[in-house]
Amino acid sequence: MMYLSGLVGLLLVLTVDARVGNSSSCIETEQCLLFDVICKTEDFEVRHYDSVKWVSTNETSSSFDIAVNNGFSRLYDYINGTNDIGIKLEMVTPVIIKSYGKQGFFVMNFLLPAEYQSNPPNPTDPMVYIYTTAAMTVYVQSFDEELTGLFDRLATRSLSRDLDSIHATYVKDFHLLASYVGPTSTSRAYTEVMIVAVGEPVCTSEELNQ
Repeated sequence: MMYLSGLVGLLLVLTVDARVGNSSSCIETEQCLLFDVICKTEDFEVRHYDSVKWVSTNETSSSFDIAVNNGFSRLYDYINGTNDIGIKLEMVTPVIIKSYGKQGFFVMNFLLPAEYQSNPPNPTDPMVYIYTTAAMTVYVQSFDEELTGLFDRLATRSLSRDLDSIHATYVKDFHLLASYVGPTSTSRAYTEVMIVAVGEPVCTSEELNQ
């Protein structure tokens, strides 16, 4: 019985770790956040993400760009050894920014590698913490655009408008921005805006309803 219990526990750990890992869809990094596609329309994609751990930091600023730069620097220090065991962690994509829009409050998140999902090193910077996101279903639009304050406003407005046109129910307090290409990279920018679905997602588009 103890053997069975241990086996079940191991399988649960492997299941969690499997949602962060290697995939041909990873951009610039060996590991990335994995997801299941529920459906696609002409306007957006609906995805399901499992619960995963991040290293996170909060920023309050009237400037999106300043908030992002400050948060990125703080988290980059963490993965470069500013943690309780002084180890370096590999970068994993995407970097997620939780934006509360006009409130000027942002949460910057670096995804923890699969091997540290169950037991990540603790931050030594008091402004940095480990955070576990719940499983979620999100509406997503993708863009070949740089992650800027202007992009934040325009992309969020675009996706919100599309969701409103099909009467989808979604979280309006915040949205998520996902960046897959680093600030010093020479690769083409690739960024996504995500809005969390409430209840059963709507898998249709305005064009299909006309």
